[in-house]
Amino acid sequence: MFIGRILLLMTGILYINLYAGDLPTVQNNTIPEYTYLILKRIPHDYQAYTQGLVFDHDYLYESTGRHGQSSLRKVDPDNGAILTIHKLPQEFFGEGITIYKDKIYQLTWQEFTGFVYDRETFLVMEEFFYNTEGWGITQDGTHLIISDGTAFLYFLDPQNYEVLKTVEVKDNEGPVKNLNELEYINGEIFANILYSNRIARIDPQNGHIVGWVDLTGILAGEKIDYRIDVMNGIAYDSKMDRLFVTGKLWPRVFEIKLIKKAN
Repeated sequence: MFIGRILLLMTGILYINLYAGDLPTVQNNTIPEYTYLILKRIPHDYQAYTQGLVFDHDYLYESTGRHGQSSLRKVDPDNGAILTIHKLPQEFFGEGITIYKDKIYQLTWQEFTGFVYDRETFLVMEEFFYNTEGWGITQDGTHLIISDGTAFLYFLDPQNYEVLKTVEVKDNEGPVKNLNELEYINGEIFANILYSNRIARIDPQNGHIVGWVDLTGILAGEKIDYRIDVMNGIAYDSKMDRLFVTGKLWPRVFEIKLIKKAN
């Protein structure tokens, strides 16, 4: 039973100094690039079509997609065990998730519907509605921030879901489309770019990309005898300075540290 329904009409993850709060800047029109070091390989349900990932209160929370397979999960970050699972009705295709004030917010793809859950019980507390596709979602402590596969990010009031501002994401060559899963990390928004091995680091104030993370080769050495899908899933543990990444149907969640490439 849904406790509330609110109609929205849209008008309109590191070890380096970043963890200490130092944000990279663009100099001479060159955007800094980062590679990675794998710190830990965590088992991941290879049937999970990962659409969203977030870390909160010592656990990973994951949203999976596909009609008839979509779910919300609580996962042990030490061994990948699924501790709690809520399955969405068959007509919904789960997408990104975020946690704001002990509530889990989950998007759906083309159903224009979001769900709000109690973090502890997974009880659905509310539905909300939007008029774009739902891809990624994160929060900055003030706003819910949503992507829809375009180059735009939408900043919503978490109380009434009104769109307060829209920001276009750009690099030196212009708008960057296919913004997917999102994670807010130390003043930046990290975004998976669909169909690529790259994560964009975005200044939420103006949409400028201030860094690129290249995760090419992260699955090297993994024995995979089935078809996997794209990289998707970024989670950040602010307490322990840990960054996690994964992908759709991937056998692992990786804890990584970012390393800045030499100019």
